[in-house]
Amino acid sequence: MLTQLVCATVLCCHLVAAAVRYPSANARQERQSLVQSYSKVLNKEEGAIRLVGGRTDYEGNIEVLHNNKWGAVCDDEWDEAEGHIVCLQLGFSGLRRVTHSGYFGPARRRYWMDNLFCQGHEQEVTQCHFEGWGINDCEPSEAAGVMCYPPLDAPQLPIAALQDEPELPKYPIHSRTRLYVRLRGGRFRSEGRVEVRLSGGRWGSICADGWSLLEANVVCGQLGLGYAREAFQTDFFGGANVSQPILSGSECYGNETELADCLHHDHVLGVISCHGLRQHVAAVVCDFKSPDLIVDYDEIERTAHLEDRPMLFMQCAMEENCVSNEAYDIQRDDPHWRYQTRRLLKFTAAALNAGNADFRPFKQKSQWEWHLCHMHYHSMEVFATFDIFDLQGRKVAQGHKASFCLEDSHCLPGVPKKYNCANFGDQGISVNCSDVYLFNLDCQWVDITEMRTGSYILKIAINPEFKVAEMRFDNNAAICDLLYAETYARVDNCRLTRP
Repeated sequence: MLTQLVCATVLCCHLVAAAVRYPSANARQERQSLVQSYSKVLNKEEGAIRLVGGRTDYEGNIEVLHNNKWGAVCDDEWDEAEGHIVCLQLGFSGLRRVTHSGYFGPARRRYWMDNLFCQGHEQEVTQCHFEGWGINDCEPSEAAGVMCYPPLDAPQLPIAALQDEPELPKYPIHSRTRLYVRLRGGRFRSEGRVEVRLSGGRWGSICADGWSLLEANVVCGQLGLGYAREAFQTDFFGGANVSQPILSGSECYGNETELADCLHHDHVLGVISCHGLRQHVAAVVCDFKSPDLIVDYDEIERTAHLEDRPMLFMQCAMEENCVSNEAYDIQRDDPHWRYQTRRLLKFTAAALNAGNADFRPFKQKSQWEWHLCHMHYHSMEVFATFDIFDLQGRKVAQGHKASFCLEDSHCLPGVPKKYNCANFGDQGISVNCSDVYLFNLDCQWVDITEMRTGSYILKIAINPEFKVAEMRFDNNAAICDLLYAETYARVDNCRLTRP
């Protein structure tokens, strides 16, 4: 009873111990930040966040508290800007990396936040823009997560329901032994759970955590089955109770020829325990037909220019989070905000389908969302992203494009146009056709009003979250040099890369 009065929770005991071990002013300030962060979680304050499913206190999928209930965050538009805020809000010293596609397991609860869009200066994620509490179109496999650096000069404070395990390093397997791959449990040769075996070892499955189209593409290619059409985290083809996992943490860039060339946790010689839904394992469906989008960077270089636009003409774009956070502050605080102007870097972006199958939206037509202001349907939450980085690699501005009109804008001679958005038409990009977003369309820009003049890096990416299967992804983005002056902007020296 006395112990309960002194330390109501294990966390309180850690904080008391920390007060003895870290008497300096800096340590006290660090402790105070940690106390506030963890107290917010324990007291269940609105907007509190926590990490779940990680191997350490400093990693996991994000959950946020709303109406006294925890919910997940969808990985649409999830990047370093949002991850940095999460790590600092939790009292950690910084962001190591962000994770997508349920890297720490599928979402365990409803999604509270989708299309989270932060500028980077916010103190809490609830200060960022998002669709609205509970408004989302996300599957359980789309949970957003982070890996943070621990607090500096502070004890590691455990959170209930998180495993206090050391972080496992990742290595390629190829340099040490042969890794055999096969599919099992499917109706056809081209589908099933992925099983692997080391030379002289037994067959076992792969943990589903973080399994995506990037890894699935490598498996299908290695087996001579073409390209990945689907990447599943499932027990549909038989789960961990049928085939015990022996590999986890699989992480491929996408251009590897064998799964052994990818990174994995360094425990491939024995039985392991997976995160998330314990029975779920990695699975694929392969196909010899697949689209392949290529960014037309020549068009970006040719059309890039500046425009100063009054906010009066940007109200629809503001409804879709196509301007920086400062614009929303002006809208809130200035009664004459419509007469303020925003400086925009505008350009035309074209995506050519050079594959052998049509590129179709991620969502079914029945799930498309009607946007009244622009009078169009959204078939993908994020079809393209536009990011500007300084020369030190810090993101200083960003934009995005929902695929509200994914259609055959231009086709090669002799190729008929198939997709047209008018009158609720089908959306997609046919083989040898291009979808073109002209620079005069809403949201085809980056708001750079607060950005200083100078030299930067511009990155334009299509299908950036790898949600639609393609032959390859290393031509889905263009990285360009950007020179921003007072009266003009120049984009040149573009080259293709992965989003």
